Order: sequence, then C-alpha cells, then structure tokens
Amino acid sequence: MKITKDMIIADIIAIDQNLIPILLDTGMHCIGCPSAQGESLEEACMVHGIDVDELVAKLNAFEEAK
Repeated sequence: MKITKDMIIADIIAIDQNLIPILLDTGMHCIGCPSAQGESLEEACMVHGIDVDELVAKLNAFEEAK
C-alpha cells in the first residue's frame, strides 16, 4: 500500500509498525499522541516543521524495499 500525506498517522503505523523508527528519526515524536489518531501526516509535519514530501518518500522507499 502506498503511503500518502493525507493518511492518518495511526493508519500508517497500522500498515507497518517498522515505519515507527523512520517517523521518530525524522522528528515525529507524536506516535503515541492522541493527535496521531486523527491527524494526517501532512498536518503533523506542518506542526513539527517537517517536509511532508520528503517523509512520504522515505516511508514509501522503506516499504518498497521489503
């Protein structure tokens, strides 16, 4: 499944929990935060000052390499 910036963080984690370290390394420390249950990846990146397109590329590259 391709990860997109409009996906909810909790849904991304549900796809593959091995994506958590990538999120954490990027500065996305809201994995267990209640906002992760309803906030899109794009919204979270905006709050944390992270380039969403770069993060989506990293997440999809990890998934494709499996």
